[in-house]
Amino acid sequence: MLFELDSDQQLWRTTIRDVLAKECPPALVRSVADQGADPGPLWRTFAGLGWTELTETAEAVELAILLEELGRATDPTPYLATMTWFTPLAPGVLSDGQTGTAVLEGVTAHRDPHGDEGWILDGTGHHVLDGDRADWFAVVTDAGVFTVPATEATVHRENVFDPLLHVADVSFWQVRVGEESRTRADVGLARDIALTGLALTMVGACRRVLDLTLDHVRTREQFGVPIGSFQAVKHKAVDMHVAIERATALAYFAALTIAEQDPRRATAAAMAKAAAGECTTVVFENGFQLFGGMGFTWENDLQFALKRALSGELLLGGADVHRARVTDALLDARAAAPAAGTTSEERHAAAV
Repeated sequence: MLFELDSDQQLWRTTIRDVLAKECPPALVRSVADQGADPGPLWRTFAGLGWTELTETAEAVELAILLEELGRATDPTPYLATMTWFTPLAPGVLSDGQTGTAVLEGVTAHRDPHGDEGWILDGTGHHVLDGDRADWFAVVTDAGVFTVPATEATVHRENVFDPLLHVADVSFWQVRVGEESRTRADVGLARDIALTGLALTMVGACRRVLDLTLDHVRTREQFGVPIGSFQAVKHKAVDMHVAIERATALAYFAALTIAEQDPRRATAAAMAKAAAGECTTVVFENGFQLFGGMGFTWENDLQFALKRALSGELLLGGADVHRARVTDALLDARAAAPAAGTTSEERHAAAV
């Protein structure tokens, strides 16, 4: 595995930043939050640039670079849900410009008693990212994954603290679907992609918080000098930087395991999500403190990045949930491994 971006990937990152600086500036983000501006034109720009075509697992690192930059820009479009929740479960379903998301739990499927090969979906999926503005749902059930048009579901958007984030409850009541709508998707892989996507989004948002904080402490003066010259302020900024770099490394490692079909993929995704959550805690506390009272005002753009990072922490399980997953995986691996110091004859006898 290569742990550094090559020249093409670095150029890709630079290109993304240039596009987002022009098409998704802070003024647009604020207009969506303050005035309810339509992010549809921005979504169509992304589609027109081919950003919705990064659907192969081999392109996981390129998608990771894009997701980090979108997190840094507080992207108001349904890109994250479409590309990391829906597409891994139902590739090739969406037409140009369409959006999708996944209902990962809460819905059951049973055979339609009045149809030879049909199914009936029942249940409610909670906290579905972009559930209220998706054209298609990929519904995960014990009987498989079903692709269902949004018109067949009852959707209720939830009130969340991030004004730019769409989260909804999605309900299916006796919804009939045909066998042709069932896919044979790898649900485990799809969940790992969704977790990694959230981790990268959180990392990007945290990096934006650090950028804003550094700009502030360099220009804010107290006792005639910038507050960034104070040792206590430096320590907090360094703590933020270290947490972000750790979370970034683990998020890109998870993307690499997806791209290379590495068996450590599930553990890597859990580690990435846990580290991103821990990073969010450090960045949230220190960012607010270093901004002082200004950090709590609506006029300060700090809030958008902080809310995006914290929202990502709450979706699909927090850091504690994924630390437990990593612990369980390590304990299972240790239990399955042969005891140190045993001979090959002893290991063979124990296996028999």
